Amino acid sequence: MKRTIAPTVSAPSANVSWLRDAADFARKALAITAKDIRVEMRTRELFSSMFVFALIVSVLFNYTLDLKPTQAHDVAAGLLWIVFAFTGVLGLNRIVVAERDAGTLQALLVAPVDRAALFVGKWLSAVVFILITQAINVPLFALFANLPFANLLALLPVFVLGTFGFAAIGIMFSAIAANTRMREVLLPILLLPLVLPVLLASIELTASALAGQPLDSQRQWLSLLVAYDIIFIVVGLLTFETITQED
Repeated sequence: MKRTIAPTVSAPSANVSWLRDAADFARKALAITAKDIRVEMRTRELFSSMFVFALIVSVLFNYTLDLKPTQAHDVAAGLLWIVFAFTGVLGLNRIVVAERDAGTLQALLVAPVDRAALFVGKWLSAVVFILITQAINVPLFALFANLPFANLLALLPVFVLGTFGFAAIGIMFSAIAANTRMREVLLPILLLPLVLPVLLASIELTASALAGQPLDSQRQWLSLLVAYDIIFIVVGLLTFETITQED
């Protein structure tokens, strides 16, 4: 008697399914970021205001303060991050609020897109705009303050890590403040106290880099910055749906 063996149909493995979901998530998040960049390239409203504000404040700081060589690195690091903190608040306020005023944020919220992907897309948009502003203003600041240009490349990982955490926290609070009448005032009040560890760690690392010291010499601040970034990116992924629920 011949034994018949029924053909078996293998189900997609869990790894393949997970990779497909991750690819779809990344595609939607990058589509939102690309949309924000295209809009900014057409209007140039957000980047122009951030760049001009950062440039004016940098010039005022450098011509107002007489930086002694012994304290130039520490003071310059603090001034740089003060400039970028207030510039970032200005940019974050516009990234969400401008879309809400134009009515496009509501369209994004009702679209078949996971709110976590919306958070990542907006977070990446903020990171791109802030980093471009920093890339242009840091050399100008270094020129005005007579800082060593040879050490500017060492600032790249510091500004990337600092911007990651700042933008993650900022996008969450920008979405919260967008629903209020005094959103321009409420956002810095909510954001700046919580982002203070990011600023402190970034200032210490920036001062070390400007002084020519390797980042490994400030491992405690580097670890704090990385941990803070991871925590608030995860918090944003988990809570952004609740934050935007009322929309």
